[in-house]
Amino acid sequence: MGVNEKKRLSPELREKQIVSEAIAFFADQGFGGQTRELAKRIGITQPLLYRYFASKDALIERVYQDVFVGRWKEDWQAILTERAIPLRERLTRVYREYARVIDNREWVRILILAGMKGESLNRRYLDQVRDKLIEPLCREMRHEAELPSPEDVPLSSQELDIAWSFHGTFIYRGIRKWIYNVPVEGDADAAVDNAISVFLDGFPKTLPRILSGSAAG
Repeated sequence: MGVNEKKRLSPELREKQIVSEAIAFFADQGFGGQTRELAKRIGITQPLLYRYFASKDALIERVYQDVFVGRWKEDWQAILTERAIPLRERLTRVYREYARVIDNREWVRILILAGMKGESLNRRYLDQVRDKLIEPLCREMRHEAELPSPEDVPLSSQELDIAWSFHGTFIYRGIRKWIYNVPVEGDADAAVDNAISVFLDGFPKTLPRILSGSAAG
């Protein structure tokens, strides 16, 4: 009898078990972790694991789909760009929810460990953030400040850096908690609201200077 073949599951449940355990395993070990060890941790043979996922890359792709794609809310961009709603309210709705999604040990650790290992899934996720949150946010800030649209004056690297820094505030809160093991105190919604206030106070004052510098250049 195999490692744990006395415990037979339906194919659907076995696949879910493998994915769930793989998420926890890669969050602990990074993507350098061996599938042999993962199979042992699950209590199945390595050949059985490969019956469900033909390669380690296929399993990593499924982990990416579950952890990042599956938890992404497609309406975030729509909310962020709905100009009938005040910008502060839009940011609050999007980032309170985003902060709740990423306040997760596996999400944070897989993102960081994937980046350290050079896995493409990290780049793919950040590309999605840039396309669906960062660039739309910069566009909305231009509109709020009554400045030229990106069609007239392309977004500058400085604008994008400011938006990334704002966005990264929420990820860093998770890094402190799940990477550094530093207690994160205080109400999460209040932390989001404070970050939004700092951003909205500073970005509109900085934008005209950035754009005037771009025009002068």
